[in-house]
Amino acid sequence: MKILVVDDHDLVRAGLRPVLEQLAREASSEEPLVLEAPTFSRAVELANENPDLDLILLDFRMPNVIGFAALVDLQERFPEVPVVIMSGDDDPDIVRAAFERGALGFIPKSSAMPVILNALRLVLSGGTYVPREIIGSAAPPAAAPLERRPTSDPRATGLGLTPRQADVLTLLLEGKSNKVICRELSLAEGTVKNHVAAILKALNASNRVEAVIAAARLGIKS
Repeated sequence: MKILVVDDHDLVRAGLRPVLEQLAREASSEEPLVLEAPTFSRAVELANENPDLDLILLDFRMPNVIGFAALVDLQERFPEVPVVIMSGDDDPDIVRAAFERGALGFIPKSSAMPVILNALRLVLSGGTYVPREIIGSAAPPAAAPLERRPTSDPRATGLGLTPRQADVLTLLLEGKSNKVICRELSLAEGTVKNHVAAILKALNASNRVEAVIAAARLGIKS
């Protein structure tokens, strides 16, 4: 597994290395490779040299980079590589904007190492990590098998959602990808996409992140 860390602070990169090496060893028997870039231009060079990258961990505030320019540029150059933002900023507006521009995770730098590790595991498994700062509640517990799930929040069906759509919303709030939702609910991908579209419409949201925020404001939890 190859992971690229893009951060201009030596201490941050050094502190993340053992965590990322542990993560990589969990996912592959091959020797992990953690690449480090102190500048965005170096990050692009390393990404071009390593087309088999599995993950990019990107600092939000890089020297000579304005706003989300680095994230957008990486998305355009390497659309198949998941990008997770790490930042000292935990403003919900910044978090929301990162997801709108294609990030699959946003990890505050104040997060404990176990939180960082679990967040990256989720992203690498095909999910999306939304920090509790933006959803306004504690991180959800590990998902139980569906047959043992508690009944979906009644406020979800109160939005006009069907029971199955409420189940999809529960998994969506846990950051599960459509592929994972298909597997857990034994549904076709097209069916899940239709359910997600209905959920977005019911919550007046244009994407999954806005749906999570809207559900949290209504007190709907996973």
